Amino acid sequence: MSIIVPIGPYHPALHEPELFKVYVEGETIVDVELRLGYIHRGIEKLGESRDFLKNIYLAERVCGICGEHHVQCFVQAVEKLEGIVPPERAEYIRTIMLELERIHSHLLLLGVSAHEMGYDTVFMHLWGVRENLMDLVELISGNRKTYAMITIGGVRRDISRDQADKARKVLKSLKDYMSIVKKIFENDRTLRLRTVGRGVLSYSDAKLLDVVGPVARGSGVKIDSRADSPYAAYRDVGVEVKTRSEGDSWARFMVRIDEVNESCNIVLRALDAMPQGEYREPYFTKLPVGEVSSRVEAHRGELIHYLLVKGDNKPYRWRIRTPTYANLAAIPKLLIGESIAEIPINIISIDPCFSCTERTVTIVKHDTLEEKVVKIKDLWRRFRRSV
Repeated sequence: MSIIVPIGPYHPALHEPELFKVYVEGETIVDVELRLGYIHRGIEKLGESRDFLKNIYLAERVCGICGEHHVQCFVQAVEKLEGIVPPERAEYIRTIMLELERIHSHLLLLGVSAHEMGYDTVFMHLWGVRENLMDLVELISGNRKTYAMITIGGVRRDISRDQADKARKVLKSLKDYMSIVKKIFENDRTLRLRTVGRGVLSYSDAKLLDVVGPVARGSGVKIDSRADSPYAAYRDVGVEVKTRSEGDSWARFMVRIDEVNESCNIVLRALDAMPQGEYREPYFTKLPVGEVSSRVEAHRGELIHYLLVKGDNKPYRWRIRTPTYANLAAIPKLLIGESIAEIPINIISIDPCFSCTERTVTIVKHDTLEEKVVKIKDLWRRFRRSV
């Protein structure tokens, strides 16, 4: 006979309010139900009453960790609809800021994962190194986290030669440190016992569930929007997509460690190849009638923004598909068959962000154009029936 162990909506192992109903027999998990909806903020609706420039600030606050990627995705959509081509130097600066944000996010997640395993020494060291990176971003943008660098038509601030030299120094030091972190994750007995063979998501399941980002790459699925559909300066500086074949929590963490090193290399290449010139083009306040979608590779995976415009200075409809929304379907696969003790580390291995996931879906029948709003709990039920 199974019993329910509730994890959340407020729980010391969770950093945002969400509810996991975990069905267990003894210590073994036999089923999982997920309940969201505790922090829906109505950002998409708010955006319909603000012009495009004001929505940049709103987009940056969809998520406290990947705000610059949300801005990049939103701005790309606006620029595509209006036909704006940002200056080449601006594209390089955007790429640099996006990769610095990716490094920050991965260091944060790796530190929190060590904390969840009781390995606070690694947690403190990783967050100490992360402080150096945040100091660098503050030097460039004036802000430690909400950078406010990217805008329609380019970027708001340039990167000086002194700032570039400081960035090279910080990133080279970080690469040296990450080689030590990688050895810890590869060789530490306690850490490996908590992650190797835990929360396994096979290659076939990853493809079936359409997971994205490090979750997919940790299962051997080689997808990355930076390489598959290059934007900003990625078409020039290139991206080496990092993958692992094991599909367990350890593999997902190792992918992020490898991606920190690759992000350092991308920034260093961008700094060396960045052309001179202007870094911002003028922007016109009204967009033509039309619809457009845009995608970028955020830290957690593919991020999509959709805009419907009716010849105004504000979106008629703004829709955001976040990476966590795509990865939530993998949670039962990660937890069923595991013990209760492994719940926090297996959940955190997908790096979930529930604040930017709280939204509904509208399904439109193509023949009758009949609309139906589907809540995430209904999608969850449909998924469980399918598997």
